[in-house]
Amino acid sequence: MNQQYLATEKVYPTAEHGKFSLRDMLDYFVKRGALRVSDLHIKVGAPPAYRIDGDLVKLKGPDVTTDMAKMLIFPFLTEENMQKLKNNYSVDCSYRLGPLQFRINIFMENDGLAAAIRALSLEIPEVEEIGFPNNVWEDIINRRHGLILMTGITGAGKSTTIAALIHRISKKSACRIMTVEDPIEYIFPQHYSIISQREVGRDVKSFHGGLKEMLRQDPDIIFVGEMRDAETISMTLMAAETGHLVFSTLHTRDATGTVTRILDYFPEGRQAEVRNQLSLGLAYIVCQKLVPKKDGTGRVVAMEILNNNYATANLIRTGKIEQIYSQLQTKTRNRPDEKMLTIEKHLSMLVKEDKIDLLEAKKWANNIKTFTDCMQQD
Repeated sequence: MNQQYLATEKVYPTAEHGKFSLRDMLDYFVKRGALRVSDLHIKVGAPPAYRIDGDLVKLKGPDVTTDMAKMLIFPFLTEENMQKLKNNYSVDCSYRLGPLQFRINIFMENDGLAAAIRALSLEIPEVEEIGFPNNVWEDIINRRHGLILMTGITGAGKSTTIAALIHRISKKSACRIMTVEDPIEYIFPQHYSIISQREVGRDVKSFHGGLKEMLRQDPDIIFVGEMRDAETISMTLMAAETGHLVFSTLHTRDATGTVTRILDYFPEGRQAEVRNQLSLGLAYIVCQKLVPKKDGTGRVVAMEILNNNYATANLIRTGKIEQIYSQLQTKTRNRPDEKMLTIEKHLSMLVKEDKIDLLEAKKWANNIKTFTDCMQQD
């Protein structure tokens, strides 16, 4: 941390609890838990705000001034990161406090300095605690090759789900696991597997560069933190095709949209080639959302699961992406080549189990008519 600015210095005058330091603000995450309180936003011209169970809640106090912002944000920065912020107007960093790791993006915006602080528990949950609607996770952790894509909006718990899957593989199998992340979120303990984690900007220059090197380092399982460009996607698909089990993430809201997003990274002349690669290398797409619980005690995961069986692979290869949704609706039996589910079906299951409210479920459904149909089924 920057020695000129102290995390313990009392800076922000709240209406009810006196002055808060940066450490006081971070301690609130520790007290409530990262599953309930996921983010803290600090910016000039507005009170600091936490994201609690998915909703933004502002502290009762004055707007943050420029001086307050510096005193609340700069303690995170080393001299090197301070220089990066000056040169690039944005910098990523991390900070550890007790049982939590904080992923931080500090940036300049119209009113001045701002920070988005995401809390991550250092304790990786067991995969049974994630909330899969079926036992597809067992099929995933027993695979030897293929691409597992975890998708969803920012803050949907994609990294947590992947961490739980990799953690379980590490505890049951002796294999070489390598990751390239930006930044590293969960620190994997060494069990039967040997795990190497590399951070973009510290251990490797880019996702693409890290993945290229990784393929020469004898990995069995690869985790690419995010597929951000065509080069990284191409190498990720190649790794999945050539006998590796590969995990990665994308910011998409459903399974069919994920396939379309991948193809959109490439010019028209290459799309047939990429469709063929994807049809051969893809294993599963799991799109997830975190929905507030009915009893107000946190959030529960809702998932859409695509299993790339023969029929789905053929639809991808021939470019009939719009027909994939019918596979999600019909191939739902507990068989290795099925186990698919729409997000609407899982939401209806959660409503019927009294875990989420009906009106809340409607907000998160991609297709209201399909959700209504699911609710009317037994």
